[in-house]
Amino acid sequence: MGVAVEVRRSEHTAVELRCFASKSVDGAQVRRLLALALVLEGRCRGEAAAHSGMDRQTLQYWIHRYNALGIEGLKSRRSPGRSPALSAAQKAELKALVVVSPDPSDHKVARWRCVDLRAEVARRFSVEVHGHDRQVAARARVDPAATSSEPSQEERRGGSGFWRTSPAC
Repeated sequence: MGVAVEVRRSEHTAVELRCFASKSVDGAQVRRLLALALVLEGRCRGEAAAHSGMDRQTLQYWIHRYNALGIEGLKSRRSPGRSPALSAAQKAELKALVVVSPDPSDHKVARWRCVDLRAEVARRFSVEVHGHDRQVAARARVDPAATSSEPSQEERRGGSGFWRTSPAC
């Protein structure tokens, strides 16, 4: 069996790591900090890993990250994901198209559906959108009441969202 990787950073004690863990909002980073605190207290790595809900080898990986990058290295990293199918200008144009209802003579539809928007995006931008990308088009919808210049029923009542049951004093 190989030699255990030692924690080379000595700027934080186990108590300080627990303090950082109590202030962190990233749950995974909290588990990693607490596991490192157990290792610094002298617990065996298998026990520290088990208490933190990870494998011993995973704990070794996080010790390497801690040695290289410190506490910031224990944060969960998000992958950037794939690039969007539409540019910001194209999304703005699509949103403007959705806000203004479709012209039945031009678009051959009475209202926008995801399938219709997908065909329109393919026609205008030469981009095939699939699955999740259709949700981008669906999110571009705007509530017609929000864009209307007429006051809503709530504004006409003069209320703050509650029905008035008695006249104001």
